Amino acid sequence: MSAPEGALTIADQISRLDSTRILATLIRVCDGDFQLAEDVLQEALLAAVQHWPRTGEPRDPAAWIFATARRKMIDQRRRERTAAQTRTSLGHYLAFEQTVTAADEELFDETPAEEPALLDDRLRLIFTCCHPALSLEARVALTLRVVARLETSDIARAFLVSESTMAQRLVRAKRKIRDARIPYEVPGAHHLQERLSGVLAVLYLIFNEGYETTSGDTLFQGELCSEAIRLARLIGQLIPDEPEILGMLALMLLHDARRGARVNAGQELVLLADQDRALWDHQQIAEGLAMVEVALRQHRPGPYQIQAAIAALHVEPATAAETDWRQIAILYHELSRYLSNPIVTLNHAVAVAMAVSPDAGLRLIEESMLRQSLAGNHVFHAALADLLCRAGRQAEAAAAYQEALGLCRNAVEIRYLQRQLASLPGSAHEPGGVNSFGNARF
Repeated sequence: MSAPEGALTIADQISRLDSTRILATLIRVCDGDFQLAEDVLQEALLAAVQHWPRTGEPRDPAAWIFATARRKMIDQRRRERTAAQTRTSLGHYLAFEQTVTAADEELFDETPAEEPALLDDRLRLIFTCCHPALSLEARVALTLRVVARLETSDIARAFLVSESTMAQRLVRAKRKIRDARIPYEVPGAHHLQERLSGVLAVLYLIFNEGYETTSGDTLFQGELCSEAIRLARLIGQLIPDEPEILGMLALMLLHDARRGARVNAGQELVLLADQDRALWDHQQIAEGLAMVEVALRQHRPGPYQIQAAIAALHVEPATAAETDWRQIAILYHELSRYLSNPIVTLNHAVAVAMAVSPDAGLRLIEESMLRQSLAGNHVFHAALADLLCRAGRQAEAAAAYQEALGLCRNAVEIRYLQRQLASLPGSAHEPGGVNSFGNARF
């Protein structure tokens, strides 16, 4: 008999909201065995779906799932020992079992004891996934899978490889962490700087997936954005004087502050230029703007600080018409010195189109060969369609919107693109859509 719909919903919520926290602690008590921790977590989630309809939802669902996963992990270790499939002695096993203490269970109490920020298991998890012994690609993919809990298929699409290839890479990365005995810890001060850039890149990728969901029926997943911001704050406590951490955190805050205005009551996409600025979180914007100023005053510029400065130029004006596109174009040109990639080039072209003319932006796109390098990216085709529309080339714009629709997998964006395409015949295209698909976001 299948579980009632309510039970499935509860389990899905626990999986989405608490699974990273539970998994991070399970990896620690599993002595760094990523695969074992993931396996027992999945078994515990399945047990919740099977048992809660009969027994009722427990007082603390996350604690129940953690305790169930822990018991399954201990049972698995016992089976391995009995079958002589483990290298540890009985004495070592008993010592391991004793390390699963009440302190671990306390993490999932309804009123847990305050834990120092530097001991947060999720922070340990991120630094372990971003260990330099792994390739950069493996670090990003593993953190997206284990920390952000993205599906392997979505990660594979981001890396332009098959799902089976990505699954194999993830397995190899987990094995390397286990076999090389990579420590499950926040590194000491002398290693922090060398590990920082990879960690920041991963955190911003997590934020991006939350802010602009790759696929599905919703535009964003607020819990992922909040988690990335929370972890960025923790890293800021580790290295309080690093301007790039401030820059990345400011960038996240300035984007996330507009969350409430990005879709309307009908769950339709609202472009940045059309958003009701009264719905923005102005306290969060003020915090982000202050961080940008503090970071830039240190005169050690970096890519996150520059992107945060661009975001600030979008949220500071009282109206979209007051946006300083010339300054934004200058900042994108500066950003290209740090990030030489097609998306930065596209954003620079869009800013030039807004500051000078659509034709000027289109010339930059052609000169930089963006059509070839971003042929499979729906963001490029949507931005191109908007520029073509502004330039009066509506037939070409329609073709570009069709290309974007064929590549887009997010339902909210698809509906927006369909509306834009339908608006082309017999009516002038309304301005304001280009920057929504660039770094300014929507």
